[in-house]
Amino acid sequence: MQADHASSTDSAPPAAALLSILLPLPLAGPYDYRADIDLRLERGDFVIVPLGSREVIGVVWGEGSGDVGTGKLRDVVARLDARPLPEVLCRFVEWVAQYTMTPPGTVLAMVMRVPAALEPPRAIAAWRRSDDAALLGGLRLTAERRRVLDVLADGPPRPTIELAREAGVGVGVVKALAATGALAAIELPPPPAFEAPHPERAGPTLSTDQAAAAAALSNKVAAGAFAVTVLDGVTGAGKTEVYFEAIAAALRRGRQALVLLPEIALGAQWLDRFTARFGVRPAQWHSDLTSAERRVAWRAAAGGEARVVVGARSALFLPFPDLGLIVVDEEHDGAYKQEDGVVYQARDMAVVRARLTDIPIVLVSATPSLETVQNVANGRYGALHLPDRHGGAQLPIISAIDLRVDKPPRQSWLSPTLRQALGETLAAGEQALLFLNRRGYAPLTLCRACGHRLQCPRCTAWLVEHRLVGRLQCHHCGFQVPFPGSCPSCKAEGLLAACGPGVERLSEEVAALMPSARTAMMTSDTITGPLAATEFIRRVQDHEVDLLIGTQMIAKGHHFPMLTLVGVVDADLGLHGGDLRATERTYQLLHQVAGRAGRAGRPGRVLLQTFEPGHPVMQALVAGDRDRFLASEAEDRRSAGMPPFGRLAALILAGPDAETVDGAARLLARAAPHGEGIQVLGPAPAPLAILRGRHRRRFLLKCRRDIAPQPLLRNWLAPIKLPGTVRLQIDVDPYSFL
Repeated sequence: MQADHASSTDSAPPAAALLSILLPLPLAGPYDYRADIDLRLERGDFVIVPLGSREVIGVVWGEGSGDVGTGKLRDVVARLDARPLPEVLCRFVEWVAQYTMTPPGTVLAMVMRVPAALEPPRAIAAWRRSDDAALLGGLRLTAERRRVLDVLADGPPRPTIELAREAGVGVGVVKALAATGALAAIELPPPPAFEAPHPERAGPTLSTDQAAAAAALSNKVAAGAFAVTVLDGVTGAGKTEVYFEAIAAALRRGRQALVLLPEIALGAQWLDRFTARFGVRPAQWHSDLTSAERRVAWRAAAGGEARVVVGARSALFLPFPDLGLIVVDEEHDGAYKQEDGVVYQARDMAVVRARLTDIPIVLVSATPSLETVQNVANGRYGALHLPDRHGGAQLPIISAIDLRVDKPPRQSWLSPTLRQALGETLAAGEQALLFLNRRGYAPLTLCRACGHRLQCPRCTAWLVEHRLVGRLQCHHCGFQVPFPGSCPSCKAEGLLAACGPGVERLSEEVAALMPSARTAMMTSDTITGPLAATEFIRRVQDHEVDLLIGTQMIAKGHHFPMLTLVGVVDADLGLHGGDLRATERTYQLLHQVAGRAGRAGRPGRVLLQTFEPGHPVMQALVAGDRDRFLASEAEDRRSAGMPPFGRLAALILAGPDAETVDGAARLLARAAPHGEGIQVLGPAPAPLAILRGRHRRRFLLKCRRDIAPQPLLRNWLAPIKLPGTVRLQIDVDPYSFL
């Protein structure tokens, strides 16, 4: 415990309490403050306190430590008229901070990311009819003024614009009438921000398997106890409709529900399905909301008014007072891992929040992560399986195209077999999808004269050409520069060559091959938010698009009934990234994108272009044998002691000067822990050795499954004083190894 050292008085007043206040700042812990007992402060209350020369908002965290002299204590300025943080959320903040080895104030900042939401909502100015009969009787009334008074005589008070609209007059008429005293001003509470969903509204007819799974989940909700259930089913099995019934069960019990999606901008179809099932849209929480929308959503979640919230991973830190169910859709998705700030895995932290709240949680995926599969095998998680597609639709037939034999023409990327399949599909009036998980026009640009490669000046990464906007971009730090007319090294003009394909280059090839086809690209460059995603999906559903070209954005959850062909242009991309999850991620991604084909009555097919048709990933996809692939992957991880059969923690040192960073790395290396079941790898330059102008060195702590890495890390790092210019990031359970 610490206290701000600026002194305000030399002794505490007699009627004061000593409290610890946690501030949303990267500090070692709560600070001690003195508070008037008349404030009646309790854990979770929001307060204003002095910090140095400014005032900040903090949260009462408990009793003060009492190890700071009273003369150094400062007083709580005020208590905010806001709902206190639920005790469960306070404990969740502490748990996340301890597990991720992050200052608790930094975790609290995620909870308090909308400070304006702590202010009381503004009342709405409205008008009612005056009670002064004499005034009204002596008033000279026009027809317009009379209509205004008649509206108020027959109904409740109304704001100016609403009153003018209902009376069929201009706003000026209302204001002029108010000036006479005929209207009295009052304040109305703001209307509900979100309508309550209707759990009794009829949903679609469920199959026998769906109904059984829905009943099982609803029973978990009714039991009101912690339980983790994996809802596993093939793509197109109708998993969403199943967990909607669990949400309905929570709503019937008066509880709130949280649904996490990996990328909320891609949830347009999900929102439509939710609206069809429950009659209203849920509250949303994601980075594309305006500050005003975030303020409203935060308040509604905190007040219990938002009965269902759908959001990205940060929605996990909303202050729900009565949470009864958590759903993590596409639980395997890498987007649930936050890599900056508080480094955490939202799927795993969602399980923790459910356990602390003592409520059920559902993990949903057609391709569950190996960690989740292992937890099911160990009996820690329950499982429900949907083996068939909904409505009798069949899974697509998946085939591999061996690019060593079926070679594309020179400077082309589509094999003859895939070209023929595209032509047949479009001729039949159906839709096709070409998948390439690489944004831009080309991943590398080099000079044919001197061999110079265009590299980011701030990162160890090539600049990616984006021909549609005429720029080169770094996909790691965001650096951009106009495409140069000459080589920056040898100054040769017109000799810069694009190497390899991106989706823009693929689109160029398709345009030349099929000029009459209506094509559209779905990437993070072209779909910049929920509205853009909604419009794109509408165009595809209305068959305004014949051929889709996309990156991983297009692989997640979309349902396009006329899409019958999926062509994966480079199925090998991502297989050999030096990442322990590389093969698992590639399998999941290709399985998901394959699942876009044939989801309605028309049969689907998937063509995987690969140079390694014998690779276990390709073999598993073609054979439709997911379980054998997972068993093989698990055995490889078990023999290597890698997660989920071992524990990892990464330490990343970064600073502007390479020698200083190397010196800090040597300092850490000399103090590295040793022992049975403990191994420290490194230091070594990170694959991205320079990122945003900072040199990076990595350690990897590897230990047995029964050894927690956090105590080892605390003992290792506690005595070490790093240079001020070197930043240390700790990533417990790393997913990225860049």
